[in-house]
Amino acid sequence: MSSRENEALAQAAVSALIRQLELAPKPGLPDPRDLGARATRQDHCLLRWSAKALTPGLEAMAAAARRAGTTTPELRIELGAIGRSTEHSVRLAGGGHRGALWVLGLLVAAAALEPRATGPDVAATAKKIAAHTDRRAPRRPSRGSSVSAKYGAAGARGEARAGFPHVRRALTTLDTARSAGAAESEARLDALLTVMSTLQDTELLYTAGPLGLRHVQAGARGVLEAGGTATEAGRAALSAFDTDLQARGWSPRGSGSLLAGALFVDALPVVAGSPAQAA
Repeated sequence: MSSRENEALAQAAVSALIRQLELAPKPGLPDPRDLGARATRQDHCLLRWSAKALTPGLEAMAAAARRAGTTTPELRIELGAIGRSTEHSVRLAGGGHRGALWVLGLLVAAAALEPRATGPDVAATAKKIAAHTDRRAPRRPSRGSSVSAKYGAAGARGEARAGFPHVRRALTTLDTARSAGAAESEARLDALLTVMSTLQDTELLYTAGPLGLRHVQAGARGVLEAGGTATEAGRAALSAFDTDLQARGWSPRGSGSLLAGALFVDALPVVAGSPAQAA
């Protein structure tokens, strides 16, 4: 794999993140309606700008995976170091995207290791990388790890070590919705809601507790059970769900990060020199 291919993977991952950001209406999540930074407290334009700061780090992760050639403990350590450096760069650019960096970083590294792989195979390779411990990671507990320990939630690490089951579920929903004739935006929204309906989102657990998490999961299921966003009933349910989360100030950010991961995997294999798809 050449440096151009590493760059292409990084750009494809950032394009997937931007496609997630541009999708609307996303219940409780930043989207193009957020020019006034509503209850999400994160300005959409700034998030879109800072997403581009992930590109050098993701490219470095792809290069590290290419050098390693396999899922070694040393690769996991190197990816962790690159990730922490990239987090600093993203904070300087405006912040956000920590969860997306974790998801996309592992998936980009997996795609670099298995250039011809798609879908579940990429997730399986990412699982092997995540199975190793980053022995050089700071020993202080993060908010996510503290919440995971308190409530027994899988959290970001558990999601990766399970082979990103919610990325795989999102991919299945994308395929099903497209086959049924849904518009691309509707397929992506249904994929987001599929993730949201079962994900043990540690951000939600922190801000809203177990009852709040179950409330959000039930709201997402309600939209899907109404027929999904391609139907009139589903769109009405989505609008009510969005209004509810905005009023409560609850933001299921983990679901957005995993949708970005699914959109990246959905675009594989990436060919060097081809323009990134932003639509």
